[in-house]
Amino acid sequence: MKLYSYWRSSCSWRVRIALNLKGLPYEYVPVHLVKDGGQQNSDAYRAINPMRTVPTLEVTEGGRVHRLAQSMAILEYLEERHPSPALLPAEPFLRARCRMLSEMVNSGIQPLQNLAVLQRIKAELKGDDKAWCAYWIDRGLAAFQEVALETGGTYCLGDTVSFADVFLVPQLYGARRFGVDLQPYPLLTRIEAACANLPAFQAAHADRQPDAVPA
Repeated sequence: MKLYSYWRSSCSWRVRIALNLKGLPYEYVPVHLVKDGGQQNSDAYRAINPMRTVPTLEVTEGGRVHRLAQSMAILEYLEERHPSPALLPAEPFLRARCRMLSEMVNSGIQPLQNLAVLQRIKAELKGDDKAWCAYWIDRGLAAFQEVALETGGTYCLGDTVSFADVFLVPQLYGARRFGVDLQPYPLLTRIEAACANLPAFQAAHADRQPDAVPA
């Protein structure tokens, strides 16, 4: 497998965690989202992913190359193709709740802090991109914690790692980047700390990627 990724992309980060949790080796291919006007905008990468986003997972099966974009679709594929360890609960309601929590980040928070959105807010609309991000992240985390309180244990859904944790951890990194106060979210930071003890999360961390820029 080959993963087109950017070190600080939360969407790419989710896939790295899932690949690590499932013990799946992969080749890391960096795509710099700012350098050269954004390498995702090059003709070469557009041929790989017309949406010009990361991640893209490339899989060769039966002599054919298949590509998947969008982190949720990739995670669902990995779950079906490599079901152990399971990252979705078996019980239908908890399974749906897991997807619900994941989508609160995937569709309710992250798109509003996407680089392309921030570039337009700052450069074209002359707005405060950091304040914009902080508002939507704070609002989303408040909702996420309220929902997670019903199922939270060591992780978002009891004591087993799930998609919800995979989505939460990179988002908390992003929250800090934009100056969001995480003190109101003790459940979320406690879950984050538990995940940080796991080698799969450690190896997937943004700062440990080959294209990471030193602070």
